Amino acid sequence: MKIGAPKETFEGENRVAMTPASARDLQKLGYDCVIESGAGEAAGFPNAAYKEAGVEVVKTGAALFKACEIVIKVRPPSDTEVKRLTEGQTLISFFYPGQNDALMEAANAKGATVIAMDMVPRISRAQKMDALSSMANIAGYRAVIEAGNNFGRFFTGQVTAAGKVPPAKVLIVGAGVAGLAAIGTSTSLGAITYAFDVRPEVAEQVQSMGAEFVYLDFDEEQTDGSESGGYAKPSSPEFREAQLAKFRELAPEIDIVITTALIPNREAPELWTEDMVKAMKPGSVIVDLAAEKGGNCKLTVMDEKIVTDNGVTIVGYTDFPSRMAAQASTLYATNVRHMLTDLTPEKDGTPVHNMEDDVIRGATATHKGEITFPPPPPKVRAIAAQPKKDPPKELTADEKRAQEVAAFKQQTRNQVTLLAVGGALLLGVGLVAPASFMQHFIVFVLAVFVGFQVIWGVAHSLHTPLMAITNAISSIIILGALMQIGSGSWLVILLSALAVFMAGINIFGGFLVTRRMLAMFQKS
Repeated sequence: MKIGAPKETFEGENRVAMTPASARDLQKLGYDCVIESGAGEAAGFPNAAYKEAGVEVVKTGAALFKACEIVIKVRPPSDTEVKRLTEGQTLISFFYPGQNDALMEAANAKGATVIAMDMVPRISRAQKMDALSSMANIAGYRAVIEAGNNFGRFFTGQVTAAGKVPPAKVLIVGAGVAGLAAIGTSTSLGAITYAFDVRPEVAEQVQSMGAEFVYLDFDEEQTDGSESGGYAKPSSPEFREAQLAKFRELAPEIDIVITTALIPNREAPELWTEDMVKAMKPGSVIVDLAAEKGGNCKLTVMDEKIVTDNGVTIVGYTDFPSRMAAQASTLYATNVRHMLTDLTPEKDGTPVHNMEDDVIRGATATHKGEITFPPPPPKVRAIAAQPKKDPPKELTADEKRAQEVAAFKQQTRNQVTLLAVGGALLLGVGLVAPASFMQHFIVFVLAVFVGFQVIWGVAHSLHTPLMAITNAISSIIILGALMQIGSGSWLVILLSALAVFMAGINIFGGFLVTRRMLAMFQKS
């Protein structure tokens, strides 16, 4: 079968669904690859690069649709492209079936199978095909770069001979894939970064990336994002009011705001109101990644950059991934290739549309003359919310003292019991064993006891190179084994040889571990 990628017809779209590298991988699955002439030019992939990869180049999109059994695209198909679909043909692209009922009906009427890359379920096994996350990752990164391009100061703070420059303060609203990418970029540039999300389970992710999570003084139980496949859900009016109040409090201090909040199949929620924009300092920047769905900022204008009367720049571009076309095309083509890998288990160039597969079923919008959207809910939760823990109870001074006394008494009882049991065992052995044996046995028991008390209580974090070298030196006990190995008893010889072997491992291993650990602290 042939897989073809036409040139995107959407105005300003620079991405392409097939790169020369992904074409080589598709050929390994048994497919022949076709590309429309000029489809990859805007992304930096000329026709010559495709020909070198063994891809057939056709002149028009109509010829490509006619020649290929599988068509891969980035944007949803236009009305003209839907008319070119034939019965049994497979289309793989972003499709947004929840918002494009007429388009889905038209594709189904043609008898085509539509796999919507935007409907890939967010479960661990499907991460390699999650094109939404790939594109959101680029959008989050690019949003920070775009904000920096319109911001008149440094991100990081500096102390120079000419004066002190304070670091920029950045607020990321929404800590999904785009938000986390924005957080990572912002913190790496040195900005003081704050982040907010309605899903409490992402707080640890935000903090692990060096940002400060903005908590609300709100007691209502918040929604677990795992219940909706990892996406946020609409909040209650009370929660929304608490959220807006917190944003109004932060607005005068924040230099850059990046909003990423979107709910599938809904208009973007308004989170940054007009009065918040007016409260911001002149020169501040707002980048609204939800501009295509109405925007999270009240004043956002889709696909435009505006400057308000008080000097706040609001960026409403909707083509951030397309502005990094080479990188975006590479990631998206890889997502599509992984989807086709799952569709071609035998690697024989013949797709097997297994509707029992959770990922394939979830992404399928139409198949064999039937509309299969919406898919069943994901069987596996995307994010496991942490159970809410009660804060530890603060102890009074008397309670702490009583706790320490009880712990000391318990330790004393344990030690006395251990000594009593040990003494009784030694007495029992002494009644039946010769005196010469008891002299050695008592030394052995004392060594074990002292070693247990000294070594067992050492924390793992203290096992440094010093511990390793001490371990090696302590294996001087090998001398005792060497003295006994010449004994006339085969049992003594066997035990002595075993002791020499184990002590040797301790010696050489200790020095090797020390050497490797010290090498970690060297520059070269």
